[in-house]
Amino acid sequence: MNVIHLISGGDTGGAKTHVLSLLAGLNQEITADLVCFMEGPFSREAVSMGIPVTVLENSFAVSMNKVRHRISEGNYDLIHCHGSRANLMAAILKRHFNLPVVCTIHSDYRLDYMGRPGAALTYGKLNAWAIRQMDYLVCVSDQMKSTLIERGFRPNNMFSIYNGIDFSVSVPRTDRRSYFERIGCSFGENDVIAGIAARLDPVKDIATLIRAVAKARTACPNLKLMIAGDGAELEPLQALASELGIRDEVFFAGWVDDMSEFYGALDINTLTSLSETFPYAITEGARAKLATVSSNVGGVPKLIEHGKTGYLFMPGDTDALSEALTALASSEDLRSSMGNSIYEKASSEFSTARTCQTQLEIYDTVLRRKERKARHEKDGVVICGAYGHGNAGDEAILEAIIEEIRSVDPYKPITVLSRSPKETRKTRGVDSFYRFNILKIRSSMASAELYINGGGSLIQDVTSRSSLNYYLYTIAEAKRRNCRVYMYGCGIGPVNYDSDIRLARKVINDNVDVITVREPHSMQELNRFGVDRPEIILTSDPAIGMQPAEKWAVDRFMTENGLDPEGSYMCICLRRWPGFESRIREIAKAVEYAYRKHGMTPVFLSINRIDDNRAAERVAEQMAGVPYHIISSPMDSHLTIGIIARMRIMVSMRLHGLIFAAGQGLPLVGLSYDPKVSAFTEYIGSGPCMKLEDVTADQLIDSIDHAISQDGSQEDRLARAEKLKKLEKENVLVARRLLEEDTRREKA
Repeated sequence: MNVIHLISGGDTGGAKTHVLSLLAGLNQEITADLVCFMEGPFSREAVSMGIPVTVLENSFAVSMNKVRHRISEGNYDLIHCHGSRANLMAAILKRHFNLPVVCTIHSDYRLDYMGRPGAALTYGKLNAWAIRQMDYLVCVSDQMKSTLIERGFRPNNMFSIYNGIDFSVSVPRTDRRSYFERIGCSFGENDVIAGIAARLDPVKDIATLIRAVAKARTACPNLKLMIAGDGAELEPLQALASELGIRDEVFFAGWVDDMSEFYGALDINTLTSLSETFPYAITEGARAKLATVSSNVGGVPKLIEHGKTGYLFMPGDTDALSEALTALASSEDLRSSMGNSIYEKASSEFSTARTCQTQLEIYDTVLRRKERKARHEKDGVVICGAYGHGNAGDEAILEAIIEEIRSVDPYKPITVLSRSPKETRKTRGVDSFYRFNILKIRSSMASAELYINGGGSLIQDVTSRSSLNYYLYTIAEAKRRNCRVYMYGCGIGPVNYDSDIRLARKVINDNVDVITVREPHSMQELNRFGVDRPEIILTSDPAIGMQPAEKWAVDRFMTENGLDPEGSYMCICLRRWPGFESRIREIAKAVEYAYRKHGMTPVFLSINRIDDNRAAERVAEQMAGVPYHIISSPMDSHLTIGIIARMRIMVSMRLHGLIFAAGQGLPLVGLSYDPKVSAFTEYIGSGPCMKLEDVTADQLIDSIDHAISQDGSQEDRLARAEKLKKLEKENVLVARRLLEEDTRREKA
């Protein structure tokens, strides 16, 4: 493989480190040539590292002609550009070559010229245009990828990569006395020194760090701050330190050549940026085994798990930063523990070798897509379900399916039919379009190899006969477009009209390759319909195996929403449904009882925020003297499951309230408004489930008492959950098999 890299050559900081270390590593496996547009430290360091370098110090037009000639003669497989000048040149040249053009986004291009309005209006605008001409974008963090998705870039043409460094190089502790004497610093050897390495630019928000240090020093007077870097903000930051009375406790080291010596002199590494991709300052500090405090930006949370491998705070939050600095400055043991933890994680997941391997995988994917397109081969997966309606259960199904497809092929193009495609693109990081856009349905299926009718109770006519017709249409259309068709982790029924049963039988028998169903009742329904041609496999719901969010994230969310993370709670998931109004008072009485008898504060959790919040409010209005919480804040699936995992019991009308709770081993009480609810509780043997219309306070109280009395059987519940999770894995095995069959069919 031959790749030509274009870059201005004046780059510093993270972009410089990323490109040089990447090319040094890539040239061990492929040919990666580098073209710089100026002579300087960048190009000279590249030469010293053995990277093939060409320097073109000409005007833009002359350099572009030389690059064009170089590409024409160079037998390259793709073009890879970095930075605004290279991006603009590649965008202009790409029409001359049948080569994929890849661009790495090292930082937010809208912030690259912050504080320089003239440059932002010229270079910034040209760069923004150029980036949109690229075939593929490589984002240095998932967060940057999400930012670009929000700006309208296609997710399927974007990849994430994380900066890696060489962990075979150790960082010894610096001899502070001689180091301080040499750089003119008056700090003592026994001071606790926090440090930051960053250009002195508004986007780095070093002012917040200075304020936080000033505040932390009231509890830790031996805390000092060392700043490595230069820039336009130097004088304002020096003035701020003087204003806060800590000018002698903040040392501005200026430009530092030997970063290992700098990090070796620190006790705490910090980052306060308002925006980042994945900064080298964090991994370089990790290599030195430094306890780290960082703003929660870009890809930083990929490395820093709050309270375990470091501390995170929201950008600009002086108080939170000060608290973290105080905790670390006060305890050498804590600093040592966190320093070792971040080193272990960084060295295993963020090494140079790992970054190079990821980049090679991206190149292979780009070239494979080019070859498949040239051979007119199908590629990708289209997923259709009840997505984009604001229902957390359906969104959890989608998230689980995408995660499982990614486990088969992390770079497989995925397109989702959604009611809210913009939101789906943003939250799921995949291509999406409006579910009733017939032209796009046909075109996406024409290029896809696999169509997934994705989970949930889609084959039913209770809520809408037109909905059933829609899903059957998409199944038939997918087969007409020569897709493999997979009904994934489905719930089937109820289908009540004979004509609907006949239509479902014909469409499914004629067009579906494999069906996995989430409980035996759905298999029985398919048998009742007369569906017998597809392969049918009993599994479980795709969402059952989803993991809860990290403990610190759950703790923070609960605290922000007035919940004690260590409290005793009963979770209740309700929905508006015919007959619900007549049961409100009965449910309220049972909730009152549970609070007074078992000390469980009711927490109403909404699967669908709009409808379910109102149902919760109606019950809460009928409760007398009972404190309660209604969680209406938006949550992703992992946070929802994390909250549920903190509850003692789940009482739910919503199927996915029960599924989420079952996956965490909670006692369950089901209120069945639909056969799918009772079918699930019967399948897992979870205990009481009563029809909504039959609910009385006494029955519900008895069910809650029974579920609570079974606390000792948590081991059995967890065993059932593991069995369901194991069954669910069959869903992804089927997807893998179908994708592999398509590949074999195309090769044949």
